[in-house]
Amino acid sequence: MTDLSKDTPDPARPEAIKAVPVRHPGRWVAVVVIAVLAAMFVNMLVTNENFKWSFIVDNAFRPNIVEGVWTTIALTVLAMVIGVLFGIVLAVMRLSDNPILSGVAWLYTWFFRAVPRLVLAILFGNMGILYAKYHIGGVPFAGPLGDLMGVDIDGTLFTVDARTLLSGFMAGLLALALSEAAYMAEIVRAGILSVDPGQEEAAGALGMSRALTLRRIILPQAMRVIIPPTGNETIAMLKDTSLVAFVPVTNELFFQLQAVGSRTFNVFPMLVAACMWYLILTSFLLAGQFFIERHFARGAGEQPRDKRTALRALGFGSGGGAAGGGGGA
Repeated sequence: MTDLSKDTPDPARPEAIKAVPVRHPGRWVAVVVIAVLAAMFVNMLVTNENFKWSFIVDNAFRPNIVEGVWTTIALTVLAMVIGVLFGIVLAVMRLSDNPILSGVAWLYTWFFRAVPRLVLAILFGNMGILYAKYHIGGVPFAGPLGDLMGVDIDGTLFTVDARTLLSGFMAGLLALALSEAAYMAEIVRAGILSVDPGQEEAAGALGMSRALTLRRIILPQAMRVIIPPTGNETIAMLKDTSLVAFVPVTNELFFQLQAVGSRTFNVFPMLVAACMWYLILTSFLLAGQFFIERHFARGAGEQPRDKRTALRALGFGSGGGAAGGGGGA
């Protein structure tokens, strides 16, 4: 006798789902368009003789250009160190209960965020017009006060020549650093405000001073909020060092590249060389920002482990952590 139960389907068991992958024809169209445009761009780079690649290779790595690279790096590092330290002070002042300290910090950030860095650099470069000789010490209103009392009142300890003190490098550094401090003040203030106020209250209950609480409790927790925009500010600062060429700072990278282009009447190839140098330096900063962010984000969630996520964090894909410009760019 034949068992028909094996051939009869079970009415209670649902049929297997036939999953059909979602089609994305628009993506393939976009890939084709991008591939064509990329091929056209590469063809232009290779076939257009006006790029003069041999001239770029021969002149973009000369000793004076390499010296300009080191000057650019030094300006970036010094301006960021001064800007970060001064920005922390300004952020604490903005959060102070003292209205005078808060008002002074607000006035500072208002001014230096409003004035372009190029204008500041040229202004500091011409500060010698205002103070050709700057007197350290002395008595305020010494001249009129001395005439009134019939005595010669001065009391100057020593005199500084502002034109010597404010060299091109120093003027450019002050302009960049003081401007950066205004932006870093807002970044640090936002990071401090992101920390739960209960952390400060708990530290105070343990007998910790406000300075110790800020250094040991608040700032370490605020770093995961502060680091990403600070990395962007560092990249923006690297690019903004080119502005000191107008002070002028003669041993700066962009100034040296422009000088070679003007001297040889090959301006455009040297501009291409400038793009190449800034791309190289910025790539190192992007990589450093990725590892620093990962260090300070420990314990905040799952870290990027695969290559695709890491590339996105470096800014080479959608959702990159390094995307976005700095405030001063």
